[in-house]
Amino acid sequence: MSGTGDLFGPAICPGRRLNGRVTATLQAGQGGGTYDFVTAAVSDLPVTYEGIPGDRHYGLTRLSGAREPWYPRGTEMRNDRQISLLAVEELAEIAAGLDIPSVKAEWLGGNIVVEGLPQFSMIPPRTRLMFAGGVVIGIEGQNAPCKYAGQMVADAHPGRPEIALDFVKVAKRLRGLVGWVERPGVITPGEEVVARIPEHWAYAPAG
Repeated sequence: MSGTGDLFGPAICPGRRLNGRVTATLQAGQGGGTYDFVTAAVSDLPVTYEGIPGDRHYGLTRLSGAREPWYPRGTEMRNDRQISLLAVEELAEIAAGLDIPSVKAEWLGGNIVVEGLPQFSMIPPRTRLMFAGGVVIGIEGQNAPCKYAGQMVADAHPGRPEIALDFVKVAKRLRGLVGWVERPGVITPGEEVVARIPEHWAYAPAG
């Protein structure tokens, strides 16, 4: 990790700005697939404070699941997973790891695909993605790969059932990010996006 620090404290990484571009916008509920998990391309993506209207993750709140073991399953909580974001470069890396020609964002339930933001899945929480059209997405954190998404990839490759489980390993820390809408508006393919990355650090106290 780059950054400053001392022998008795964590390395501090300064804040910075990175420039990228939107390559695709997608939405569930467009005839994309089973249980509205699979998304389909749309020419523009309106977002509100609740997320993407009609999308399976739409809403100011959501119910807790396996990712929140500190709550009884089904507890209502703030929806910090309204938007799923993926990177062109990381989709290609996953495909190479699975030995297939490509991995499509829609198979993974993606909503926004970007390019030009290095190590996209490693961008830290509290980052703001600021889109040229005015939308701002607050980043909650990484989107961990799951067998269900892996099964969608496997279904697209008959004769390769092992992909469903292999995906979980290959896509670790490459599965993109999830976030919530801080400023609503419309996102369109081709527009520029700026990642405003805050000062951050690795918290690893001794003991």
